[in-house]
Amino acid sequence: MDRNSHILNAASNLLGIALLIVTGIHITNHSGATYADETALAASLLLALSCFVSYLSIRKGGDGALLEEVADRIFLGGLAALVLSVVILIL
Repeated sequence: MDRNSHILNAASNLLGIALLIVTGIHITNHSGATYADETALAASLLLALSCFVSYLSIRKGGDGALLEEVADRIFLGGLAALVLSVVILIL
């Protein structure tokens, strides 16, 4: 199963959402009142790293199974941080 292109696609889309959350919180000047922007920024960093590792896995070809697994785990961490950011923002 070729997951690396799916990871790259999903991570890049969620990276845009995370950056939109960070930007929106800073534009509305609510960054001092909540930790949602810091959490979304952490999600952004993890998702960007997942994109990078997934791209390396695609470039490596058949030998990139380990990189694919690493990208998948980083992606899940970024997804969890993004969900946490939204939960913090809602509460």
